[in-house]
Amino acid sequence: MSDHPIFSMPFARVYPHYVTKAERKGRSRAEVDEIIRWLTGYGTGALARQLQRETDFRTFFAKAPRLNPHRTLVTGVVCGVRVETVADPLMREIRVLDKLIDELAKGRAMDRILRAAPAVGGRPPATARKHPSGRQPAPRLGHGDRRDGRRTDAGVSRGKRRRSAG
Repeated sequence: MSDHPIFSMPFARVYPHYVTKAERKGRSRAEVDEIIRWLTGYGTGALARQLQRETDFRTFFAKAPRLNPHRTLVTGVVCGVRVETVADPLMREIRVLDKLIDELAKGRAMDRILRAAPAVGGRPPATARKHPSGRQPAPRLGHGDRRDGRRTDAGVSRGKRRRSAG
């Protein structure tokens, strides 16, 4: 893939925009920093040094102490591009960071943004739950659905006559 201009842009030039976006929506600089530290593994001091040195995006992600393995759980669309389908690894990391900041600005809870695992003894996500009998539970039927898969005329009441006003 071609060398995109953002790769050589200093991270410190974009960082204030991340903070501004979050603060406009009532979130804090500390939360932005927490997201960046979660994604890259930088500590508070190391992140401040990277900002002070005006490290470019390529170096910022290349020298990241430990990219979080759960970053692959970040999916969705940023600027019309699906994050999980971005081919260039560096551009994908940048898009993941953008997506996380977007989620923060939209008011999502930090534990959900950071893809936190359920607490020990907590309930697993609904998709991971099993039926007590070990079998897959029957699908829930919506209004107008029948067990045989055919639909009924949900809005038509059968056997009831309209009363005439008179």
